[in-house]
Amino acid sequence: MKKLALHWQILLGMALGVLFALVLTNFSWGPDFVGDWIKPFGNIFINSLKLIAVPLILASLIKGISDLKDISKLSKMGTRTILTYIGTTVIAVSIGLALVNLIKPGSAINQDTRDDLISSYEGDANVRIADAQKQKDAGPLQALEDLVPSNIFGAASDNSNMLQVIFFAIFFGIGLILIPEKQSKPVKDFFDGFNEVILKMIDLIMLTAPYGVFALLAALVVESPSTDLFAALAMYALTVLIGLALMIGFYVLLVWIVTKNKPSFFLNGMAPAQLLAFSTSSSAATLPVTMERVEEHMGVHKEVASFVLPIGATINMDGTSLYQAVAAVFIAQAFGMDLSFGTQLGIIATATLASIGSAAVPGAGMVMLVIVLAQAGIPEAGLALIFAIDRPLDMCRTTVNVTGDAAVAMIVAKSVDKLGPPNVKDWDDNYDADATTTPVEREEVSTKI
Repeated sequence: MKKLALHWQILLGMALGVLFALVLTNFSWGPDFVGDWIKPFGNIFINSLKLIAVPLILASLIKGISDLKDISKLSKMGTRTILTYIGTTVIAVSIGLALVNLIKPGSAINQDTRDDLISSYEGDANVRIADAQKQKDAGPLQALEDLVPSNIFGAASDNSNMLQVIFFAIFFGIGLILIPEKQSKPVKDFFDGFNEVILKMIDLIMLTAPYGVFALLAALVVESPSTDLFAALAMYALTVLIGLALMIGFYVLLVWIVTKNKPSFFLNGMAPAQLLAFSTSSSAATLPVTMERVEEHMGVHKEVASFVLPIGATINMDGTSLYQAVAAVFIAQAFGMDLSFGTQLGIIATATLASIGSAAVPGAGMVMLVIVLAQAGIPEAGLALIFAIDRPLDMCRTTVNVTGDAAVAMIVAKSVDKLGPPNVKDWDDNYDADATTTPVEREEVSTKI
């Protein structure tokens, strides 16, 4: 395994996980065995990534902003980042609407299949509708109010409050810029060291990635709904997948044009993060790996990556917004509704705003989809139509989300002259040869790991 590149190790783990689960499903005790003895290791892997997400954002974002030494640079970078994210989201929604109107997957759903799907997933749909209703009942400035935490420790205790953590980190970093260097240096040195420790923890966690994705994929296969339901939604899934593939192609083209880096450079650099996003269905869980790949393998300076990527993990959901557009029109087609051009323009605006507010965790896009459906006047009960296929598509759209984050990071870095050559570190490196351990000791530690 050590002779294989990381992305090949992860791919092998995924393939073996699927095969293992398919074999065990032939035995009556198989699904229970996977759920009791295999799935927990996948959950441990995801939890270990989520564990360091908040510390990573705090350390890297504070360090990156304080290194700017000039608030005008922060303003310039922030404006370009947010505008680029909004632009790619609008393009993603537009691609989704164009494809769903061209392919018309909803016409393949007959009344019997529609009734079967709704009855099977009505309970799950009602939960999402209730969650969305709470967001709809909030005031127009609720999102702005929620941005500022009343207690940073409370905000940092929940990964769904990532925007609040980012706000505090930016505020703290600005404070470091504005005080004299003599007072700020000890604090900056602390966060420099703290950031290095977190990055080393990521290295150690990624050594277990092939085994983690093995467990995750095995659990997914044994928990999948009936294949008959998947067959009824094949055209819908195909429409979403075509749109997501076009978005990745768009990112590759954009990076090629702006940064002059070849498509193979971008795709090879992002492959481990993409595969991890596919396995975990969580941009937040993948964020530590995305940051390391963008900094070390794609040459984006730390001060840019540590600012652009955490923001992207919370507000840039291109894959989610494309899926919301396709899902909304698909449900309308399944119910025999003909959406006007104006209604579909409203879907573009709502899906763009909803993707910004969508949490970087599995299934959050479903809650935001309810808001999109309500805006377009589409029956919210139709949410149950797509539940059977949602998890596999969630894996795919999360892959697009993290790919978009990386593409924007490279584009912003190029625009502020902070894009250099890759600076690759080994997974089991131990800094310089003159560190506290000898090469023999380091080899022994690596062997034990």
